[in-house]
Amino acid sequence: MILEGIITTTNPDGQPHVTPMGAIVEDPAHDSLERIFLRPYRSSTTFDNLNRLGEAVFHVTDDVMLLARAAVSRLEVPPEVKRANAINGWILHGACRWYALRVWQIGGGSDRAVIETNVVDRGWQRDFAGFNRAKYAVVEGAILATRTKYLPHEEIRAEYERLAVLVQKTGGPQEHAAWAFLERYLQEQIASS
Repeated sequence: MILEGIITTTNPDGQPHVTPMGAIVEDPAHDSLERIFLRPYRSSTTFDNLNRLGEAVFHVTDDVMLLARAAVSRLEVPPEVKRANAINGWILHGACRWYALRVWQIGGGSDRAVIETNVVDRGWQRDFAGFNRAKYAVVEGAILATRTKYLPHEEIRAEYERLAVLVQKTGGPQEHAAWAFLERYLQEQIASS
């Protein structure tokens, strides 16, 4: 199964790099999760950092604003982090739970790597807020926002209209703010192309 979350890696200057990622896991609710598979693009900063250091932290979070901003590289204010103990990595302060990872093997095709990692440490910081259709709509909207160079804008716009209904009906302030941010971003991308 693919579990959407946020991964932090360490840049060459020692600072954290924050990006969303769908990780392949067997059972994210099970305490004995030992392996996580990551699939970054080989051209990405995340891949470079993983290839160089071989360590990262995968976070499960319900902070859809952070996810939306990180997806489109608009983190004007870096999120609060703390150092991981078991690896040279960074833990997001507001994440629900986290997994410190060490690279075991790098494979995959030419565009995307498949990186098998071992979980070397884990932690819980707070409860997950629970299911909310608006949160999922924002996650889908953030993924679509990263595809504006590859998908027809009409297709993305139509999907945004469908997802907006979910946010309007079931979202709270965080989801509404994240959706408004993504809407503005999409309009900018369409206008600039």
